[in-house]
Amino acid sequence: MIEVFINYRTGDGEKTAALLDQELSRRFGGDRVFRASKSIAPGDTYPDTLLAALRRSSLLLAVVGPDWTKFQGRLHDPEDWVRREIEEAFTYGLPVIPILDGRKTDRLSKADLPPELERLADLQSIPFDTHDTETGVRRIGDLVAEMVPGLDRLAQADEKSSASDTVTNSVGDVSGTAVQSRDFTGDVGGTIVKDSRGPVHTGNGHIYQNSRHVSGDRHFSGNGMTYFEGDNHGSVQHRFSEPDSREDDSR
Repeated sequence: MIEVFINYRTGDGEKTAALLDQELSRRFGGDRVFRASKSIAPGDTYPDTLLAALRRSSLLLAVVGPDWTKFQGRLHDPEDWVRREIEEAFTYGLPVIPILDGRKTDRLSKADLPPELERLADLQSIPFDTHDTETGVRRIGDLVAEMVPGLDRLAQADEKSSASDTVTNSVGDVSGTAVQSRDFTGDVGGTIVKDSRGPVHTGNGHIYQNSRHVSGDRHFSGNGMTYFEGDNHGSVQHRFSEPDSREDDSR
């Protein structure tokens, strides 16, 4: 469902149109914002796709740059698509919000517009400061949420639905093999360890990390055993004799 239609002139406002598209899509969802250069897929029939999207929209944002009314006189051409989109919005009774792009962009004047678009000059416009785009896009997003009832709620519902598809760890202490997965097929006959970055205990016995601990039976003569850490670039050798039986008896 399209909710917001962004109208703009290539060469005179397309950067601001892209910023608005990015912010509104982030806030409300990309499928609820239409911008021709993004939303019309290769191979689609341009006029049919554009007009169909416009007729499904709830609001039109008209990005007006500093040269918008003078841009090669194109607004006076009945086949100009920027003009046609706005006329179509008027025909279908859609709210139209002029966005004055940049500090040098003045309010529209009827004297600069073709008769079919003169009512644009009577509409309340919003100045968009290109030196403070964060404030500008947030302000316009708030306005869109106010003018299109339920749009914020739809976006929040989408977020909750997306969150419900995630998997969180809910496995407590177990004495066997535990497998938690959203999608799982096949049998598990043992323990599976993936991408371990530390010690992993999969059975009986002791495990110590970063400690000098040795457990189990050892029979060494001489000075006992050798322990080392780090890289061993040489060699370590020991020669051991058979254990003394008297030592065994004393334990």
